[in-house]
Amino acid sequence: MSQIASVSLRRPLSEVSDELGRSFAEYGFAIVRDHGISEELIERAEEKAKEFFALPEDVKRSYHVPGGGGARGYTPFGKEIAKDAKVHDLKEFWHVGRELSDGHELSQYMAPNIWPDEVDGFRATFETLYDAFDAAGRRVLEAIALHLELPRDYFEATVEDGNSVMRLLHYPPLDAEAAEGAIRAAAHGDINTITLLLGAEEAGLELLTRKGEWLAIDPPVGALVVNIGDMLERLTNGKLRSTTHRVVNPTGEAARRARYSMPFFLHFRPDFCIETLPSCIDPAHPDDHPAPITAHDFLAQRLREIGLA
Repeated sequence: MSQIASVSLRRPLSEVSDELGRSFAEYGFAIVRDHGISEELIERAEEKAKEFFALPEDVKRSYHVPGGGGARGYTPFGKEIAKDAKVHDLKEFWHVGRELSDGHELSQYMAPNIWPDEVDGFRATFETLYDAFDAAGRRVLEAIALHLELPRDYFEATVEDGNSVMRLLHYPPLDAEAAEGAIRAAAHGDINTITLLLGAEEAGLELLTRKGEWLAIDPPVGALVVNIGDMLERLTNGKLRSTTHRVVNPTGEAARRARYSMPFFLHFRPDFCIETLPSCIDPAHPDDHPAPITAHDFLAQRLREIGLA
């Protein structure tokens, strides 16, 4: 899709920051190539995810944590519902979070990870992928800081030990008996700072433009689709947009195929106070969110709205 920026991170960030920034301001999305996550790691992660989702239902459900808000482990099919949606999404997923040292000051906000015994190499693969996602996300945030005319390392402290979550997503082949109006992921905005998505080459991901039109996102194989989350939109007073998006149901042969993807929801530190950047306030754009809120409280509020807490 030509309107959305598609940039290579092999180029100096000073050369791509405004291209990314303009795309995030208009569409809330951009495509990032040469992001540093190896093709071998991506392929291995896809294989491990498929192995897990192919396990018997009772085995998968043994890794579900009731009352855990879906923060770690397995969330069964039909559990998550988009804010204001009438029916649940057609997906199941697994969450991997940040590993903190014993006694870490933020451990109250982040539960330990859960790892399935049935898939060899699962933990090693996804710990490595988590770190690779984290590094790629920090590089994108550097570019965003440059675009906002902030110090290049502005976001480093805000996301250090942040409550970021990697999601392994499985959309099963479509069932003719699915609830009327149900789609793979109903229209929603992301809660977090930025999202980095692998696996969007399979058709279905669409964003809602300012004109109210749905536009398909068609990245090259192996590229990251990056979008702004609600926390960063709030911090920038809407200068960078958290855009409504969805994953629609395919037709024909594609409807009989499963869809897999891996989004990484990069979060601020739980104790980071989201307060509008002064540089994003002017007479034409007064502060829309004058009341500061911590990243943890913002997340808790939104998880209740989507049925995960």
